[in-house]
Amino acid sequence: QVQLVESGGGLVQAGGSLRLSCAASGRTISTSHMGWFRQAPGKEREFVAAIAWTTGNIDYENSVKGRFTSSRDNAKNTVYLQMNSLKPEDTGVYYCAAEVGSGRYRARDYASGYDYWGQGTQVTVSS
Repeated sequence: QVQLVESGGGLVQAGGSLRLSCAASGRTISTSHMGWFRQAPGKEREFVAAIAWTTGNIDYENSVKGRFTSSRDNAKNTVYLQMNSLKPEDTGVYYCAAEVGSGRYRARDYASGYDYWGQGTQVTVSS
């Protein structure tokens, strides 16, 4: 079992920055692909970014490329999502997720590929 707890969300003006953290417990995430997803009101959960533990490869959704950076600190069992140049359309609940034990070279970019989820943290970007 893996427990994931996100933090760092909040209200920020357009153009601002936030850094989300996802702290894991229960088992090490060093052998887990870690993903970030978000869900806006009335919309489906969508992929934001993911890090593969096997290769270190990081994938981003097109709209966040160049603005968001995902990273992991295995010693702290934590993953991060640095979000810069935030836009109102980035508003939503942000979730981190873990896919345990996969040997794939790339992490999945769809929600059903993940085994464990955090409770989410709200990000609101005002215009």
